[in-house]
Amino acid sequence: MAQIPSPRPPAIVARGLRKSYGRAGVLRGLDLDVPWGEVVVVLGSNGSGKTTLMRVLATLTRPDDGTVRVAGLDPYKLGRQVRSQVGVVTHDPLLYDDLTGYENLRFVTRMFGLDRAGERIEAAAGRLGLSARLHQRVGTLSHGLKKRFTIARALLHDPKILLMDEPESGLDQESQTTLDTLIRDPAASFGSVLITTHSPERAAAVGDRVAILARGLIAHTEPIGRDTDPDAIRRLYAEYAGAVQ
Repeated sequence: MAQIPSPRPPAIVARGLRKSYGRAGVLRGLDLDVPWGEVVVVLGSNGSGKTTLMRVLATLTRPDDGTVRVAGLDPYKLGRQVRSQVGVVTHDPLLYDDLTGYENLRFVTRMFGLDRAGERIEAAAGRLGLSARLHQRVGTLSHGLKKRFTIARALLHDPKILLMDEPESGLDQESQTTLDTLIRDPAASFGSVLITTHSPERAAAVGDRVAILARGLIAHTEPIGRDTDPDAIRRLYAEYAGAVQ
């Protein structure tokens, strides 16, 4: 009898993640799946563990316990392969203020050993509306434009998975619209996106699925539509986050 091939594993699988800082338990046995082809929004208040979760998935910190698979790989045994498939946007812009936008992006192409550097930079800058700013020193740019360069930085190596920790933080409306268009672009090269936010409006605007994060645990996950009423997501958060002890 022929074997039936197993389905493709999710883009991200986390099981039993625990992470503490001193006596403070930040992640308390967290489980999360991010399917391929979906934008999953982790909705949580400040201090719920959003940034710690993203740092663990991005290989920036190790969990105390639990397992992680990113694109089917163990990020703590095959870190280089995982980082080649993941684009990361954190609160830290990871940009050098004394360099131009182009020089910052060129540095990243060298770090990843990428070919067609100029072509990649122009393409990423074009997607974020930055072509006219490429040769401006980053230190002279607004917060919104710096954030756009941070996102462009994450796209240079054509990642299959995009991790974005509260990417809307401090963005002006033009930059927010640009970001939303990028996330919803069906022609985007990445296959899955994981975003953290504390805003039900942002979850409703871009998400295919919402995951409620409270006190270091995923309390509930549910598919949503991009026309979902933010108040419905707000009620969902109140119901499930309030039940976590």
